[in-house]
Amino acid sequence: MSFSHKHLSNIPISGVKILEISQHNDTRGSLWTVWSNDYDCGKSSNFVLDKVAVSKYNVLRGMHGDQKSHKYICVLAGKVFFALCDYRPFLRGSESEELKCHCVELSSENPQAIYIPPGVLNGHYVLSDEAVFFYKWRFEGPYPDVEDQISVKWSDPRLKINWPCSSPILQARDQ
Repeated sequence: MSFSHKHLSNIPISGVKILEISQHNDTRGSLWTVWSNDYDCGKSSNFVLDKVAVSKYNVLRGMHGDQKSHKYICVLAGKVFFALCDYRPFLRGSESEELKCHCVELSSENPQAIYIPPGVLNGHYVLSDEAVFFYKWRFEGPYPDVEDQISVKWSDPRLKINWPCSSPILQARDQ
């Protein structure tokens, strides 16, 4: 069986893909195809871990990433402001290169998924009362836990992200 999907937009960050999630709606509700190995995400289709984050309104998670994880994310319930930042030039030692960032609103009302390659940081801010954020991970070797991740403060001026908040709820490493 082949599942239909389409790339929705080209963004200024190489390798990142925004995809429309296939859904069927009827009187009972809806059925989504969140992931299929038919989706064009390169060799990253061998995902090894699925995670779900449930966050309340005004929570901001990020900006985080690492050098070896491929991620495929979507919002299952609620609405978030989602930000991406290409950190790969800094990982190659180019401290002077401008960071390329891109922001998009993700919601369960208009389901989309985003494929994120290694070296691209991501973060999200919850716009709804609650949001359920789903992501698949693929990585080589051991799990890239917090000590292996890159964290950049959400309000770092190099990001040039216009977050829709001024005092979000943060965990310690994001402050």
